This record gives sequence, structure tokens and C-alpha cells, in this order.
Amino acid sequence: MTATHGWTPVCGYDRLEPDRGVAALVDGVQVALFRTVDGLFALDNRDPVSGAYVLSRGLVGSRDGTPTLASPLHKQVYDLRTGECLDRPGAAVTRYGVRCRDGVVEVRLPDPAGHPDHDPAPDPAGAGADGRVPDPAGAGETRGGHGG
Repeated sequence: MTATHGWTPVCGYDRLEPDRGVAALVDGVQVALFRTVDGLFALDNRDPVSGAYVLSRGLVGSRDGTPTLASPLHKQVYDLRTGECLDRPGAAVTRYGVRCRDGVVEVRLPDPAGHPDHDPAPDPAGAGADGRVPDPAGAGETRGGHGG
């Protein structure tokens, strides 16, 4: 697998278990990947409160319809779509671009300018500007935000 246009292949989509996290090293950065009914999400694996690299071991859930991740250490809850902490104002975890292309999960780290919200043209593989990608299982359904 080789990186294309800033996207780095990480693993096959079917290797991600629903509602479970997995850590991946992407260009020297620890990334926590999650597959939920709301889509794929990629966050920094570092818990901003404790400083430990443990978020991939967090608890996936939801709060008022918002897909969330609870830190395994102190249980702060983060919005998987934005990275914002729902329990501690001002705390947030960095989020990254993530997509599934031809059954392969790919992650995009921020460009050298460092802004994680930088999102160029829509993904030619089918993701729109909102980051929703077709369901890789082929059900014709779309899956949620790319996290980045």
C-alpha cells in the first residue's frame, strides 16, 4: 500500500471491529481509529487530559445522538466528529481525515500548514465535501464524518 495525495493506507475496513478502537502509527503519529454506525473516525491517540496514549482503548458510545469516545483513564467524553471534550470546556483531541477507499481505510494527517480542518476537493472515490463516504459493505448507505 502506498500513500496517495496525502492519504496513508492503514488497514482493511473489515479489520476494524464496530465500536472498538485500534491504534495505528501514521507517519510517526499515533492515531486512534474507530468504526461506528455513524462512520469512521480518526483522532490523536493522546488523551489531552492525562497525556497518555490510550484513546484507542476508550469506550465508544453516544450522547444525545452525538457519537462519543470516553477516555479509558478519567472517562472524559469526546465528540468523535469534532474532538471536543463534552465534559471539560476547552479540552479537545486532534482529529484527522479518514476514509475508506476500495476496502482500505486511509488516514490524512494535517498538511504542513498544520490545520486539521483543511479539506481540499471532494474525494474522487465518492466522499462529498461533508466527508460522508459510501458504505463499503455495499448497502448503498452513507457513513458519517471523516473526522478531519
